Amino acid sequence: MKALAVVLEQPERLALNRLTLSPAAAGDATVAVSWSGISTGTERLLWSGRMPPFPGMGYPLVPGYESVGTVVEAGPETGLRIGQSVFVPGARCFGEVRGLFGGAASHLVAPASRLVPVDAALGDRACLIALAATAYHALSGVVPGSRSLIVGHGVLGRLLARLTVLAGGEPVVWEREPLRAGGDFGYSVLAPDADPARDYATITDVSGDAGLLDTLIGRLAPGGEIVLAGFYEAPLAFAFPPAFLREARIRVSAEWRPGDLAAVTALVEAGRLSLDGLITHRAPALDAQQAYRTAFADPACLKMILDWRTCS
Repeated sequence: MKALAVVLEQPERLALNRLTLSPAAAGDATVAVSWSGISTGTERLLWSGRMPPFPGMGYPLVPGYESVGTVVEAGPETGLRIGQSVFVPGARCFGEVRGLFGGAASHLVAPASRLVPVDAALGDRACLIALAATAYHALSGVVPGSRSLIVGHGVLGRLLARLTVLAGGEPVVWEREPLRAGGDFGYSVLAPDADPARDYATITDVSGDAGLLDTLIGRLAPGGEIVLAGFYEAPLAFAFPPAFLREARIRVSAEWRPGDLAAVTALVEAGRLSLDGLITHRAPALDAQQAYRTAFADPACLKMILDWRTCS
């Protein structure tokens, strides 16, 4: 089987190529992709060539880890049924072309154990399950009624804020871009200079800005925790004395785990966690070149979705 796939041939050179998929093995499922999301974190770094050394790194590669589609082939041992809607967190099924993370293609072959059944009624919003799981994994112990700071009001920051509210916390979000700060969100969105607080027990950074640590440490309460939930292209450093005086803790939040996916999927299906209002742009997969540029350059673009349904 062949699939049409987004291929980063080298930094800032993107193509749509037909690739031969690896044959499905026992326990694998073949998925016809309906939609895939473009990540403005890791995929931006891959596209620009600024991605730090990472397992599996190299060009050419197929990016993407936010795909949703329909099962078209699956053995009885997989527990999946033909026609079932699933979330696919990427795949490695493109032969010599690397899958990092391998989800931006019209068809995918992946172990059935990695696929997450989703409600077909979610449509392309199901592409946001990975970011919701990332936010859930980063979430620190929320004390009901307590204030915590989130740095960055993109999709990940918004999901983190929504999960904090669900847990009974009162999030404050920093955002410098006016296009992302305006609106009624059920929590405060401020420019950093407009926030006088210096007693946050938890600060979660999803901005990916490696130069913020000293500023964030200065806003911590004694014994507070900074959670690094972005992806950073530059080395991180901080002045030791302010962190020492606060006995600050710094935690790196890695990628989500299967339990995180299960937890957020349950919250979405129960109607407790909304994925509405986060997808701002959609484009046919055949227009991927322009779609990637828009996703990375337009501050009004929170999430770009590629539509693969007309690709065969």
